[in-house]
Amino acid sequence: MKPVLMPAFGLALALGALASVSPASAQSAVSDGQKLAFDRGKGNCLTCHEIKGGDLSGSIGPPLKDIKSKYPDRNELVAIVTDETKRNPQTVMPPFGRNRILTDQEINAVVDFLQTL
Repeated sequence: MKPVLMPAFGLALALGALASVSPASAQSAVSDGQKLAFDRGKGNCLTCHEIKGGDLSGSIGPPLKDIKSKYPDRNELVAIVTDETKRNPQTVMPPFGRNRILTDQEINAVVDFLQTL
């Protein structure tokens, strides 16, 4: 094998390994994200937002639907959940990351869930 092909071969192996694990772990992250979003003591998204499948939703924030089309850049959504005050200083949305309400892993799980709405 030529030396130039070795990095491409390694990348192909890595991508193949990720592809074989992704569906199960992605589903787990979505499920974990929904639990966090609906948890009144953790993500607490239902206090302000209407979310399909959630009970006793609030109306302070916009309904959370069609999220992937509204925020095609996943990083933008992560930034909003992490600290929306950076984008909108007048927001009432808690800075879940800055205030350490949610960990980075939890924020990513919530975003995985939100992208399914």
